[in-house]
Amino acid sequence: MKRLIVFLIMAVLTFGLVACGSNSGSSSAGGSAKSGGEKAEKVKLKISTPDPDSASVTLAAKELAKIIGEKSNGEIEVTVHPNGTLYGGDPSGAVKQLGAGGLDMLVLSTSLYANFDSRFNAISIPYLFDNKEQFTEFLNSDLGKQLLDSTSELDIKGLGYWARDFRQISNSVRPITQPQDLEGVKLRVPNNPLWVEFFKEAGTVTTPMDFSEVYNALQLKTIHGQENPIGVILSAKIYEVQEYLTISNHMADGWLVGMNQAKFDGLTDKHKQIIADSVEEIQTWLTDYDAKEAETAIKQMEDAGVKVNELTSEQQQQFVELSKKAYPTFKGLVKDDQFFSDILEMVGKSE
Repeated sequence: MKRLIVFLIMAVLTFGLVACGSNSGSSSAGGSAKSGGEKAEKVKLKISTPDPDSASVTLAAKELAKIIGEKSNGEIEVTVHPNGTLYGGDPSGAVKQLGAGGLDMLVLSTSLYANFDSRFNAISIPYLFDNKEQFTEFLNSDLGKQLLDSTSELDIKGLGYWARDFRQISNSVRPITQPQDLEGVKLRVPNNPLWVEFFKEAGTVTTPMDFSEVYNALQLKTIHGQENPIGVILSAKIYEVQEYLTISNHMADGWLVGMNQAKFDGLTDKHKQIIADSVEEIQTWLTDYDAKEAETAIKQMEDAGVKVNELTSEQQQQFVELSKKAYPTFKGLVKDDQFFSDILEMVGKSE
């Protein structure tokens, strides 16, 4: 009888251990790396952009979300949040939020990262790049990667760049075909020495001003003109209160696509590669989209009565020489003499 009781006790204990082992195995298999054929949990990410739904950068972010979803077979779900709604419209604060994990992903101008690494100022040196192809080549170069990788110091994974359209000049005084045409023109510029120093060399009366005030200031003739990419001039309806538009291509700026480093590190290698490849793919998509939109925008502005002129290569060279006069100031803003020299050498400019 005792032997029977002992046997029954041992059987119960053995069964309990097997059951516990089975439950433990089930629990450890949870999370994104499911085993035994179970479906992995969906990765959900939010990507924030600074511009409205209709802006090209937000449309690019939506295309990115679509491609990531397709490449991952739905394992990664990205939702797009425009207009800076996730960071209260404060771009410098957005960079800090991204590093701290308050944001998952963020698309923001490279010029704003100059607040954290002064070498980013080099990208927006006036007339540094001859055209958008050369600019994109720089972004994809070792020098561009140096800047991209520097965001790791902010706990941000730099995923890649998208090129923005160059900036153009609009005004209500005269067509701009040479630097002398800017003399005396009251031009709104961002409160940044790169802009102020360049236009000051041409005798322009530079007026830093919040962009939200620009339309009314132009309408009231408080200022004569402003400068921005074509898409901004169209979407903000600046052309309604301007007579002339000059395709000057005077400054470049890029979009930096970043992700919180800890969240990126928590992904599987497969998911990391999908996101990186998709960001790279959108670079070409956005360049093509912006080119088509610029043609349409210029036509729309011409139809509205705006007189449009594009600088010839000879005319543009005059502005290049004007920019070179400010190189000592620009070098001081970059704060890295070697990087400044390397980028000038790459684009065929000299100090």
